[in-house]
Amino acid sequence: MIHGGQAAGPASRTPAPSIQRGSTVLLADSKQFSAATTPTYGRGGLATQDALRTALCVLEHAEDVQLYPSGLAALTGAIQALTGAGDEVLAVDTIYNPTRRFLVGTMARFGVTTRYFPPTASADEIASMITPATRLIVLESPGSLTLDMQDVPSIAAMARAHGVMTLIDNTYAAGVLFKPLDHHVDVSVQSLTKYVCGHSDVFMGMAAARGPAAAALATSAHEIGWAVSPDDAYLALRGLRTLHARLALHGAAMLTVAAWLAQQPEVIDLLCPALPGDPGHALWSRDFSGACGLLSFTLDGDGRAVDALLDTLELFGLGYSWGGFESLVIPCDAQLAKRAHMVRRSGPMLRLHVGLEHPQDLIADLRRGLDAFAATASLSEQKQEMTAA
Repeated sequence: MIHGGQAAGPASRTPAPSIQRGSTVLLADSKQFSAATTPTYGRGGLATQDALRTALCVLEHAEDVQLYPSGLAALTGAIQALTGAGDEVLAVDTIYNPTRRFLVGTMARFGVTTRYFPPTASADEIASMITPATRLIVLESPGSLTLDMQDVPSIAAMARAHGVMTLIDNTYAAGVLFKPLDHHVDVSVQSLTKYVCGHSDVFMGMAAARGPAAAALATSAHEIGWAVSPDDAYLALRGLRTLHARLALHGAAMLTVAAWLAQQPEVIDLLCPALPGDPGHALWSRDFSGACGLLSFTLDGDGRAVDALLDTLELFGLGYSWGGFESLVIPCDAQLAKRAHMVRRSGPMLRLHVGLEHPQDLIADLRRGLDAFAATASLSEQKQEMTAA
């Protein structure tokens, strides 16, 4: 039984690649032990992971892609691969909060310092911050939560002229709506957990690159031992097949919901670069081919009214992450408080991920929530007036 059940011949061809599981790789002969081109251990990825990496190279216009067990691992692994003790990172202030946590914690302990610039900073303003220690500029456009736009092509070109690498969190665009590597960015990172996998049931990340950055990522991934399972790689490949179709539906529904929210009296500000009138709309129109399901907005009320809104919603789940088939909502104020360049908001902020439910159903759900918000805000005002009297 130890040697029974071996594959009798080549597998039949199916539309999707087969799932190849294995830690040990059986080599054909002794010479393959020293052959650099022959996989000798399954951790580096076998047929299923290789198929996913190849597809992601096509998606991101990359020379090579490394896979990581989560989106955050892709960000932290790529940053770690491109920096060393004594180096400095310049990061946009609107980066994903766990990325900031890694820079402040782990990277600082290993002698890498970080300074932050506002998302409105121009390429020249960022250039003025560069020192001999600067090795990497970390971008995210649109920015996390507040969806601020950056002039990524100009910043990346400036960084390359100064010999500084750039890395962007490209999860919003899912590798479809914006191609960072075509605009001088060295590394494009995605949380594949979000739109690529698309069903809120897989953790995975990737870093796509060209040239020296690709070599640095490959070396680091090999040395540290980043790995993903073949089963998860298969699910990511399956998600890729419908990515463009799903993303278009998310974007269209988001714009419908955003247009409706803009007309609601409880909403003060709408943060959505895909809409005309947003401060980042010109950059978004120039660089992006479409929108995803994300938008944020601020409200005219207090925390108790926000709680009433959140607890009334039925179709919008209360939960982190996004990019799956379902609609989600989170309050943003606690994370915003950790930023270095605070922009005062006129009221509490919520972020929505508009899923694949019918937009009119989502609008009805939001209206119920806003009604509860307005009623609670009105009671709070009455209590304040009675207390003052």
